[in-house]
Parts: sequence; C-alpha cells; structure tokens
Amino acid sequence: MDLVPALQEPLRQPLKSVLGPATAKVMAEHLGLHSVGDLLHHYPRRYEERGQLTRLADLPMDEHVTVVAQVADARLHTFASSRAPRGKGQRLEVTITDGSGRLQLVFFGNGVHKPHKELLPGTRAMFAGKVSVFNRRIQLAHPAYELLKGDAGETVESWAGALIPLYPATAKLESWKIGKAVQTVLPSAEEAVDPLPDSLRAGRGLVTLPEALLKIHRPQTKADIADARARLKWDEAFVLQVALARRRHADAQLPAVPRKQRPDGLLAAFDDRLPFTLTEGQQKVSREIFDDLATEHPMHRLLQGEVGSGKTMVALRAMLAVVDAGGQAAMLAPTEVLAQQHHRSVTEMMGELAEGGTLGGAEHATKVVLLTGSMGAAARRQALLDLATGEAGIVIGTHALIEDKVQFHDLGLVVVDEQHRFGVEQRDALRGKGKQPPHLLVMTATPIPRTVAMTVFGDLETSVLDQLPAGRSPIASHVVPAADKPHFLARAWERVREEVAKGHQAYVVCPRIGDEEDDPRSAKDRPAKKKQPPESAEDAAERRPPLAVLDVAEQLARGPLQGLRVEVLHGRMQPDDKDAVMRRFAAGETDVLVATTVIEVGVNVPNSTVMVIMDADRFGVSQLHQLRGRVGRGSAPGLCLLVTEMPEASAARQRLNAVASTLDGFELSRIDLEQRREGDVLGQAQSGVRSSLRVLAVIDDEEIIAEAREEAAAVVAADPDLEHLPGLRTALDALLDEEREQYLEKG
Repeated sequence: MDLVPALQEPLRQPLKSVLGPATAKVMAEHLGLHSVGDLLHHYPRRYEERGQLTRLADLPMDEHVTVVAQVADARLHTFASSRAPRGKGQRLEVTITDGSGRLQLVFFGNGVHKPHKELLPGTRAMFAGKVSVFNRRIQLAHPAYELLKGDAGETVESWAGALIPLYPATAKLESWKIGKAVQTVLPSAEEAVDPLPDSLRAGRGLVTLPEALLKIHRPQTKADIADARARLKWDEAFVLQVALARRRHADAQLPAVPRKQRPDGLLAAFDDRLPFTLTEGQQKVSREIFDDLATEHPMHRLLQGEVGSGKTMVALRAMLAVVDAGGQAAMLAPTEVLAQQHHRSVTEMMGELAEGGTLGGAEHATKVVLLTGSMGAAARRQALLDLATGEAGIVIGTHALIEDKVQFHDLGLVVVDEQHRFGVEQRDALRGKGKQPPHLLVMTATPIPRTVAMTVFGDLETSVLDQLPAGRSPIASHVVPAADKPHFLARAWERVREEVAKGHQAYVVCPRIGDEEDDPRSAKDRPAKKKQPPESAEDAAERRPPLAVLDVAEQLARGPLQGLRVEVLHGRMQPDDKDAVMRRFAAGETDVLVATTVIEVGVNVPNSTVMVIMDADRFGVSQLHQLRGRVGRGSAPGLCLLVTEMPEASAARQRLNAVASTLDGFELSRIDLEQRREGDVLGQAQSGVRSSLRVLAVIDDEEIIAEAREEAAAVVAADPDLEHLPGLRTALDALLDEEREQYLEKG
C-alpha cells in the first residue's frame, strides 16, 4: 500500500527529531506515542476555564489528578530534624481552593524554596499529583505545578475565559508538558491528509481534519470543541467500519461449498424426535443460517442469545444440515468442562442418531466424537481416524482440534462457542482445515449492545435469540448484604437446604480457588502494614481477600450445610476429576457444588434451582448474568442470591441491585458498558482496536456508528481497493498494523 507522501512528512516524523530524545522516550514509554501524528491524536481529556475552577470536592483517592485552583493560604513550618542541616527541617503547607472544597499541598526539605516564593495567596495555577490521605485530610505531596499567567496584552475577561486543555497524563509527564509538546507539533496538523471522502464530509457539515486537530488542541470557544469532536468521532467510526466492510467484501469473494438442506435426512429425523416445538426465534435464526449455508460463499454469522435461549439447539441443527449435505461440522469450546458438557447434551438430544456405524444407530445416523487434550491415546487415535475418514460427522472439542495432526475428510462448518475466549490464530488454524473455507458460526451468551456488535464483530452478520424456550422458569434474584444483615446470609443457607429437601441441587460460586498457590504467604508471614488512617466499610470489604472455593466448601460442610453432599469444582483440577464431579452433579449424586466461574457457560443441569454467589461484587455484570443462567433451566423456579459485604451506598451495590432487578441481558450489557471503561469491553474481544477509539463512545454514539457502517459499505462496494481515496487508505494503514489485521481476519 503506497503511503501518501504528505503523510510521511511531517506527521510520520519521529517525535525524537522534533522534541528531543529525552521527552520522546518518556512519551513512547508512558503514553505509547512515537510520531508527530500520534501526538496530534492524543486529545485533551477535558478543558478548564481559567476563571472557572475545578471541583476539589470530588477528587478520587490514589489517582494522579490535574486541578486548576487558587492559593488561599501558604505557611512555612520549621521543625527539629536530625537529617536536616543545622538540625532544622522545613515543611511548606499550601491550601488551595476552587469554591467547592479545599485541598492541602505539602512540600518538604529542599523542595520548599521555589513554591514558597511562587505560591502566594491569590496565585492561580495548575497542580498535578497523586491524591493521598494524611491525618484524615486529603492532600497532594510535592505536586508539580504550572502558574497561570496572562499574556501582556490580554484582558482579564479573555484570560479568565481561555480554555485550558487537560491531557491524559502520567506521573512522569504532566498535562501541561504534553500541552507544550503539542504546541510544538501543531503546525504539522495543516499537512494532515483527510481520510473522509469530500462528499461525505460536506454532506454532513463536518470540518476538515486539519481544522479539527487545531480546534481540539487549541479551542477558542466550546463550539470549537464540539465541532472538532463531531469530526474526529466520524473519523474513528468510519475508518474502522471501512476496515470491517473490506473484510466482509473480501469474504464474500471467497468460494465455499454450498451446503443445502435435505428434506429427508438427519436434520428431518432429528426434528421429528424433538419433544417440544422450536421457538419462533429459533426457527427464524435457523432459516437465516440455512440460507447462508446454501450459498457459494462462506457464512460469517454471529449468534448472540440470552442465557438459556437455545443457541446450542440452533447450532446443532446447522451442524446436522451440513452433515446431510456431505460435510463435517466442528464445535470449538473454550474449556474441557464445556466441551464435555456440549458432547453430552448433543449426544443426548440426538439419541440413536449419534450412533452412526454402530448396531444401535438409526438409518441417517452419524458419529459424534469428542476431542480434548486430556483424552487417552487409544480414544484419541480413534477420534482422529473417524474425522479423517468422514465416519464422524460432528466433532466437539477444545483447542486440541486445532493441532496439525487433526485432519478432516470435508470440514463444512465451524461453530465457535464463546468466541472472545479464543485467540485469532486458533480460529484461523481451524478455518484452514477445510478444502475450501468452511462456513463459520460464532456464538456468544454474553448479550452485546448493537453498537458494540457493529464495532467488535462488524465483519459478521448478526442473529439474535431473545426468547426463552417454553418450560423455562423465571429466576428470582436478591442481594444478600452479609455485613449489614448477617441473618440474611444464614437465611440463604436455609434456602439451599430447603431446595435440597425438595430433591433439587445448588451451586455456590466463589471468586478464588484458595490453595496456597493463590497466596503462598500465610497471614503471619506477611510483613506488618504501616498504621493507616481509619478506612471506610467499602475499603475494608475491598481489601479483604476474595472468598475461596476450598475454604467455603469446608466451612459449609462443617456448618450450615452439614449432612448435605458437598463437592468442589475449579480450573486447577485434573480434567478427569472435573468431568467426574460434573457427571455426579448431573446425575443428582451431589447436593451442592462449590465452584469457581468454571461453570459460567454451557453447564446444563436442569435440577439445579438455587445459586449463591459469594463476593458477588467482585464479578462483572455480564458475568453475574451468565452465572445466574445456570439455574432455572428446568420446570422448577430458579433462585440466585448475590452475597456482598459492600455498603448500601457503594457503586458495587448499585451494580448488584441492577442485576437483581432485571433478567434482560441486553439491558444489563448496556449498564455494564456504561459502568466500566469501554476499553474493557472492546479489549476483551478486539485486539488492538481499542487504541483507535479515543473520542468515539460505543454506547452514546450509536447513531454515528450505524451511519458510518452504511457509508463504509457504500464506499467499499464502489471502490473495494480505495484507489480513489488515498487519504482513507493511509488512515487504514495506520489503524491496521499487523496485530489488528490479524484480528479482523478472525472471521
């Protein structure tokens, strides 16, 4: 891809040639900025008006902050010190105010002299440092500061109204130093080549890219900031959607073997033996998938569905249709527990249709094999042979499926369960095992807001299952405040006993396993902590180590659940042991399973009716929703109890209240995304692309993303190689470094 010459110079210029090696090194190490273009795209986080001071009342503890404030008072104290010259030390205490609150600054020793002369009452300055507590008062110790002085000819009004950009900064690089570096490179913004087609920019009334960069870094008015942000959001949304649209376009050119439905084959025989009717949603999504499978280009579809909405049933019917058409289907699961669970439920649903090649097999039967890393040599050899000869129409496995030795007779469909848990290379390796690219169905039980789906999975067509199958029971969810009301926790264990007495089973979920590898030092071996100021109930609850499976199981078996059959399940157990525990639980031989989140997805035991989640505040919203979906899978109603020690007013409690108040996973995923930083959500599935989203917010900017997707599809359809849009090609080149290119080729 040819680079536009104007972008090689000066925006591609390394920072060290403009700012000097020392500053450039700090910028590269702490902010990941290497070129002039990188620095120009490091936008201010917010702006301060000099005459309008920030709120000191809302400072977050232990974070590095930048504040604009006025000195109210400055006092120099002298005290006896054996370390100081002549036995006397000095401490400067400066109180600053912004009208909302006061904050103390402290300077010691040799660092006293300069601020003592400069920080006089009435002086305004920007201060940056880490917020800490001393004697129950918040303070900044030895903050860096920059005095705010007006230029000679400046009026008081213009000085007070000027907008000060505050940049995302670090302890090594204060906001104003970044601002000065930006000032140095800002003239280069004039050379920025615009990635947006002129017609798109003009049609939406957007400013040019050079103008946007000048206005975001040096706004004269708040309207300048709004203009710049509107333009830069479009850049981010559009360039990313063009990358995804090109991927979809390239996929549409690939050949694939059409896998058309047969009216009298395995799928028809399977449907005939179903003891229930498929939901409307399942029928609609199945039709979308069958239409894709019948084309000469590979299907790329994301199937997202509520917990328990019957995704596995839809995926199985797709696999059976492919087997009918002479192909094989592979289902890739993220863990051995889940692969074994899928294998069990698929063979149970298929009955004699899964016994191909055996005496008990039905007429259209095929073989369903399991392939995991821990299988014995003989079973593994047989499974590999069945795949190579085509005897097995369906294989369910973990990443063991991807190994070189695994050969398929004719791989026609790959189903990836819980896609975000697999690396790019793993998915690509499995796709490469077909004679031609196989069709791809990606499933996720984590509901994804529409805009995140368009951003993270934008190269996949999306199907949504939002109906629960008939016969599923509602799940009641309640928060159990263990610290405020300990008798509520005692009642929770009574509820578990009551459910077991009715012949049902229970899960207890803990965040940690709890063997010595988690914390090799016992309490007595840990170094003594310095005396700290009294902490809040919230801090105390956060500081306590998370509850652990092994400890909780032992306490329950000896205490409130004494006499019940309690077992443990966690990720560090041997695969055979895990499988044996799951089999006993599925068979009803265990009353209570104390587990980590290893049971989060795919585990299906309809007789389980109650789940107690310990330290529920340590799990994310979507994860709690996933866990809760393991109960209420049969005809008896489900109960989920969220145990927490967090106080009533804490954000963690609000999060748990949200989970308890709705069973709508899509609503919860929006709450999750609003409460967490977006990067957590995007970064989970989107290697590398988070760093390209600086001003675009995937929830708030839903309209822009949807419009950008349409515009991108039209541009790529008209000019797939972007020959007439060199600026856009250059922007894509910057976005799609090697890592991101691989990510986009996951499909």
